[in-house]
Amino acid sequence: MTDSPAIVPYLSYVDAKAAMTFLADAFGLETVQAHDGPDGRVMHAEMRFGNGVIMIGSVDAAADHGSPGLYLVVEDVDAHHARAVAAGAGVVYGPQDTEFGTRRWRGTDPEGHEWSFGTYAPQTTAPDWG
Repeated sequence: MTDSPAIVPYLSYVDAKAAMTFLADAFGLETVQAHDGPDGRVMHAEMRFGNGVIMIGSVDAAADHGSPGLYLVVEDVDAHHARAVAAGAGVVYGPQDTEFGTRRWRGTDPEGHEWSFGTYAPQTTAPDWG
């Protein structure tokens, strides 16, 4: 087995280059690779956050449904929120404590994709319920 993630979200953007700049500035993602197609639009790109990766491309057709939501684990929810708002992120709800002991916030990028950030870190192994 490799160190590569087994699940990789993929997002399409009308202006993928602008989206990638925003995702870096607002949410702290880093570009791993980016390839333009013959028309100059992003054909394929990958951005990382910690040990996670998302793939990004330019839209091929108009979307007729809602955006998938993405969740990223961050250590300092309030600082992350402030950075994102300063870079122009929309806010669905600001930093808040949950009844299950974590802190979180949710925002949107300029094309309306929802992004959630919080201190809860899902596990990749099943708990022993035995």
